[in-house]
Amino acid sequence: MKQLYYYFKIIRPLNVFISGVAVIFSVTILNNLHKFSTLVLTTLVVMFFTSAANIINDVMDLQIDKINRPLRPIPSGKVKQNIALQFSFYLFLIGSVLCLQLSNAAIFIGVLISMPIMIIYSTHLKGIPLIGNIAVSLVIGLSFLFCGAAFGNIYSLWVPCILAFGLTLVRELIKDISDLHGDKSIGYNTFPIKYGINNTKKLVLFLSFFLGLFAIIPYYNNYYSFWYIIIVLIGVEIPLIVVVFLLYIKPGIPSAIFGAKILKFSTIMGLFAIYIGSIL
Repeated sequence: MKQLYYYFKIIRPLNVFISGVAVIFSVTILNNLHKFSTLVLTTLVVMFFTSAANIINDVMDLQIDKINRPLRPIPSGKVKQNIALQFSFYLFLIGSVLCLQLSNAAIFIGVLISMPIMIIYSTHLKGIPLIGNIAVSLVIGLSFLFCGAAFGNIYSLWVPCILAFGLTLVRELIKDISDLHGDKSIGYNTFPIKYGINNTKKLVLFLSFFLGLFAIIPYYNNYYSFWYIIIVLIGVEIPLIVVVFLLYIKPGIPSAIFGAKILKFSTIMGLFAIYIGSIL
């Protein structure tokens, strides 16, 4: 039973749960909750792919996690590296088989674009400054277009796609600061390592400014209701300001860890804002 717990933990259940919730919110925005079978398939595909990607990322990050996150199942020795890799393969396989039941556009986005990026990121792109960050952010953004494709309405999910991409990109850069010591130890060349924490802060500020600006544009274009801008201000704009402020007054790993957690919350709040703004 304890071993099952570690296999459950290795998929990062909170991240998987959030990915499932994001799908349900997306389908609600599309007003397609009544298409239950497609909803279930789409949710399962995203959750299986997310689980598999989390595992393969941990497999490839073993040496880093021995320094940054030694209590995770693989670096702590609770789950063997080769067994975890097999587990990831089967999760990708199940997700792909389920994805084949959806539309051709969804298959293209899910199996031919998103899944290869997830694998290539973990094996080749993770240590490349900015390219690796963009790859992760692209996968998160594409998950919304995947939902739209599954239900034949990509257009309505472009805003959450771009918002999720931007928030994830900022969060990934901040996470690189928090992982600085572990990344250095195995020769990764992330943005903070190559260009320094000070330049990373400037890039985070630059991206946060344009992301905050983009987030309010749909309201002024009458795309969403007044409630959208209220929730965006509370759940996205203010957290972005707090994260940037913390990085500038207290630069370092503790602020980066805290900031990354805040921005995970902001991604969900941004989606919630779009949902409420669409129905009220």
